[in-house]
Amino acid sequence: MATILATASPLRPADARRIIRQQLYTRPSIDAAVIAEVCDALQLPVSAFPAPVESPPPRLLPGTVAALQTMSRHATIVTLSNVSCLEADTRRLRTLLHPWVVDQFPSCRTGYAKPDPTAFHCVATAYKTSPAHMVHIGDDWGCDVIGARTAGVTAIWVSNGRPVPEPERLNDGGVLVAADLTAASQHFTELATWRQS
Repeated sequence: MATILATASPLRPADARRIIRQQLYTRPSIDAAVIAEVCDALQLPVSAFPAPVESPPPRLLPGTVAALQTMSRHATIVTLSNVSCLEADTRRLRTLLHPWVVDQFPSCRTGYAKPDPTAFHCVATAYKTSPAHMVHIGDDWGCDVIGARTAGVTAIWVSNGRPVPEPERLNDGGVLVAADLTAASQHFTELATWRQS
């Protein structure tokens, strides 16, 4: 849905995605008024809003189960995602990720979308912990790394072979880079072991 809207909008893609995150992904329900508001902000006719379609079942990338098993030995694992209420499928995801992932925080549930630091703080509050004790793993530099660091959370960026957009951010020790989720789980394990010692 976001890709369709951002592509159709005459706004710069980054601006369109920001509007979608703030005005669509944070809503617990979507009605005609929300659709009109989002389309107006994106400078689109209401008719451009895509009809809801059933999302395909979530699939795990190779190595995901092993990575989750490894990480769940060291910490409580939850998801924090930017997704509209039309696309969030927490029941299927819960079944797929059980028993390693114990909770899900989609933006349509929290009311905040990454990179807003409040999204990260919602997780910290729910688990009665400090953001400084959290680690966030994600593949979107702006939403996952900048958002996590602004919230005071350590970030592990899954690069998938891409160059680091802002290499200077690696200097503070709060950002690690991993080629894939398997490498991210290794960083995570090292961090957890170091923090427990």
